[in-house]
Amino acid sequence: MVETTTRSKGQQWVLSFPALAMFLGLLVVPLALTAILSFNAFDAMRGPLEEYTLSNYVEVFSDGYYYELFLRTALMSLAVTVVCILLGVPETIILSRMRPAWQGAFFVVILGPLLISVVVRTLGWSILLGREGFINNALSSLGLVDRPVQLMFSMTGVIIVLTHVMLPFVVISVWSTLQKLDAQVAHAARSLGAGPFTTFRRIILPQLLPGILSGAIIVFTLSASAFATPALIGGRRVKVVTTAIYDEFLSSLNWPLGAAVAVLLLIGIVLVVVGSNRMIERKFKQVFA
Repeated sequence: MVETTTRSKGQQWVLSFPALAMFLGLLVVPLALTAILSFNAFDAMRGPLEEYTLSNYVEVFSDGYYYELFLRTALMSLAVTVVCILLGVPETIILSRMRPAWQGAFFVVILGPLLISVVVRTLGWSILLGREGFINNALSSLGLVDRPVQLMFSMTGVIIVLTHVMLPFVVISVWSTLQKLDAQVAHAARSLGAGPFTTFRRIILPQLLPGILSGAIIVFTLSASAFATPALIGGRRVKVVTTAIYDEFLSSLNWPLGAAVAVLLLIGIVLVVVGSNRMIERKFKQVFA
């Protein structure tokens, strides 16, 4: 019996080794090298030096410019998360009440942004958001605006495009939670005199909170680490942490400083995920206790 258990454990390690090797090679090792690089000294003439210092982190924490970048990134990610929740939750509830045939068709439409290359998708949105684009032409034709609205190279445009691609993550998270709900509970509340709004607020919404919070975590973290959309839609006017890292690596060539900013962004995202996971665990205990 002991030999069988030992052999089974050995087989598990052998089977999981390729995945572990890929995880270490593609994620852990690059992150570790980036963290080490963030402590290297930098000289404008010689580049990164084989000297270790905290000056890169001191520069980030002592410069208000980086505080503004992190605050702008957090607010952008929070705005995208809130909009995705406001749109995604009703959309998922409506989707759950459709016929199965319609559900499949609309799922393809909802997941469509994830099936398109990020560059192609972003360039398509740049055409729509331009001063002579479809959105401005439609607003002008309807008489809603007198002159083109500045959507390109603005935070508004960045939030619109990020919402478009992040919305499926909220829908998927809420959908998985919605499938576990017992519809008879809502029917019982209606039969006892509760209105539709009261039934949703007191019965359905508390049970959907775990899925909503899970989707919010995914959207927030992906929005905070997004690069292509802020770079192409926001341009030079809308600077966020990821575009600042890009500039440090490829424009200023100050790799250690860029690595320090990247490490701080990673730490901030991890703190958000850990704190949110604890909140989700408490909600799960309250809902399913």
